[in-house]
Formats: sequence, C-alpha cells, structure tokens
Amino acid sequence: MKSQQELTPIAHIRTPYPEKFSVPRQSRLTPNIYATVELTGDYDHAQAVKGIEQFSHLWLVFEFHQHNHWQEKVRPPRLGGNESVGVFASRSPFRPNQLGLSVVELISVETSPNVKLAVRGADIVDGTPIVDIKPYIPYVDAVPNAKGGFADNTPNVLNVQLLDNAKHQLEQTSNAPQALETAIIEVLQQDPRPAYHKEKRTDRRYGTALFDYNIRWYVEENTVFVEEIIQNTL
Repeated sequence: MKSQQELTPIAHIRTPYPEKFSVPRQSRLTPNIYATVELTGDYDHAQAVKGIEQFSHLWLVFEFHQHNHWQEKVRPPRLGGNESVGVFASRSPFRPNQLGLSVVELISVETSPNVKLAVRGADIVDGTPIVDIKPYIPYVDAVPNAKGGFADNTPNVLNVQLLDNAKHQLEQTSNAPQALETAIIEVLQQDPRPAYHKEKRTDRRYGTALFDYNIRWYVEENTVFVEEIIQNTL
C-alpha cells in the first residue's frame, strides 16, 4: 500500500474572515482587503523568501482544515445551488485531500523578527494552514483564451448601503479596524447568501463575521442594507 506523507503547514494566514460564511467565493473579488501570511517553525527564516518581492502575485496552497470529508458531487453557487456537478469540476472545499489554491497580490515582505507577507485579495478563513507558497508567473499562469465553464462570467455585485444606525455604530467604535468599512462593502457586495435564498423574496436577516464584529444585514432588490455593526464580546 502506498504510504501518505502528512502535509506540514509552513505558515498560517491572518484574514478578517473568522468563519466560512464571510469568505469571498473566489480570490481577488475583494481586492482592497489585506491579509498576512505568517511563516512558522522551521520555515520562519528570511532566506526562505529571498527574492519573493520580485513577484507581484503569489499562489497560496492551503488546507481546508474545517472540512474532514469529501463529496463526489457538489452544488456550486454559480449554478444557483440547484444543479450538481462532480467535485473535480468545482472549487468546493469538500475535496479528497482538502487542498485549496488561491492567487493573491503581494504587497510587502517583512523578515524581522518574523517572516510575514502582506497580501491582498485572499479568500481564506482566518488561521488557515498554508502548506506551500509559489510565485505567480504571468506568461504561463495567465491563459488569455481560457474557458470558464459555468463560471465564465464575472458575477454581478450588489450595492451596499449602511443605514444610519450602522453608520453611527461604526463612528462610535473607536477601536474598529480602519479596514472594517472596506471589508463590509467588498464582502457584502458579493452577496454571500446561499444561492437558493437569492431566488426568493424574503425579509430574512443575515449575520456576517468580519474581524471581531458581527455585521447584520438584509437584501432588497439589488441592494444590501447594513443594519448593525456589533463588536463580539467573547
């Protein structure tokens, strides 16, 4: 029987997304939201990233550590959640080896006292183990005439409006990250609702966790209305 070598995380990523529901469905859909890749253990050495600053973008290979089983067929959100395809025809996290791939923009490199890579556009849950980092090479990684199947077109985005109460809460929260408002807009305009909810007219309210805040919102027509911005106390 073929032996399997256990993957060893070489880093962990810090993002504003403490839970899966908050995460954009693809990388680079939230281009102004920052994350930090923190190298760990034996890999936390400046020599390991020497020359990486020459590249504008990186591939992050990561582990879907919150999933422990795979599914042969899945229901992609881009198909409305009503049509199933094989897992290998999707980017679903329910994969046999629980590996994900994300392309991010490299903003800066810090090597002391620890190695940290500041990146933008990640679609990864906070604390996710990173198992490899590779430079993005445009002349081979970008395929001009590639076909995207059922996800060939850029998804439509919603308008996002902060109601007066949410604006007041944001203004009164002095310790809120400066990036919080940007994160609210860029995440919610992608419409993180389950696909089957989008086909129904409903007054349902949703909660999205960003940083250590809970964002309460609802959708009418093509607009997300943000009602509350509440800091989590736990």
